Amino acid sequence: MIVRTGSAGETRRLGVELAERLTPGGTALLFGDLGSGKTVLTQGIAEGLGLDATLIQSPTYTLVHEYDRGPVRLVHVDLYRLQPEEVEGIGLEELLAGDGVKVVEWADRLPYRVPAMEVRLEVGGEAGERTIEVLEPLLESRPGTGPVDSSSR
Repeated sequence: MIVRTGSAGETRRLGVELAERLTPGGTALLFGDLGSGKTVLTQGIAEGLGLDATLIQSPTYTLVHEYDRGPVRLVHVDLYRLQPEEVEGIGLEELLAGDGVKVVEWADRLPYRVPAMEVRLEVGGEAGERTIEVLEPLLESRPGTGPVDSSSR
């Protein structure tokens, strides 16, 4: 599915819609450059899960934020500051296999495949415009089964 949004509000509303597909225990891998709307989309997912979306901030400096003050636990991961070889040492496999909905920003840094929804965000030509491609899970594998090869999608 490809969606074009014209504002942060529209991107957030898409996140609300995607939340329905992620429960229970689903994972969304977000791909996109700085400013492409990954955190805004995550705020929408949080809202769709019944969480306070205003609490969702980019976890760039702490890597992982867990939100469990709602009906569903949300694990929000930001891999921006890590290289793939560094990701292996932080125990992310356990988080991704655990309960709740997981959202991973900068998922291109994952050194292994994860059965997950992939969301690719691109900034468009006009201010606030985004092109967002949503790919449903195609993998049956568990974390640690091999490198991510986004070129094959």
